[in-house]
Amino acid sequence: MRRLLNFLYDGAAALAALCMVALLCAVLLSIVSRQLSFHVPGIDAYAGYLMAAAGFLALAHTLKRGEHIRVTLVLSALKGRTHQALELFALALGTLLAVLFAYYSVRLAWQSHAFNDISTSSDATPLWLPQLSMGVGAMVMAIAFVDELVLQLLGRRAGATPGEALRNE
Repeated sequence: MRRLLNFLYDGAAALAALCMVALLCAVLLSIVSRQLSFHVPGIDAYAGYLMAAAGFLALAHTLKRGEHIRVTLVLSALKGRTHQALELFALALGTLLAVLFAYYSVRLAWQSHAFNDISTSSDATPLWLPQLSMGVGAMVMAIAFVDELVLQLLGRRAGATPGEALRNE
């Protein structure tokens, strides 16, 4: 199961990296097209879609690597059961919010598809297509939060190290 979850997180991160490369290509195409006096319709919108996709698809991988910004000042002052209880509370709350975010993100994409909602810019892209990456990224992040919560409950989660605050904040 651990191998499958890590593959899911790494796969989403790889898709995020591909989106970043595609974003670079879109921006370069936009720059070159202006210099050579031709127009690529919707390239700015597609660059925005790719930027959002890269951000959302990288959320779970970032969480699992401990790179999300955390306020560890209070946690580092606590010891024992109080530390564990606060860590568990934070993960439970994060899991709840991630699950709600995933649900509403997928629901938004579904409703955009059902209503045939399209972009108001010149590209007229069906909005469910770029919203799908947000829903997928949010679902993978929710899975990662559940994973972290279960690891914490089982006592297998790596705790914060004393240098973590300096490294991340």
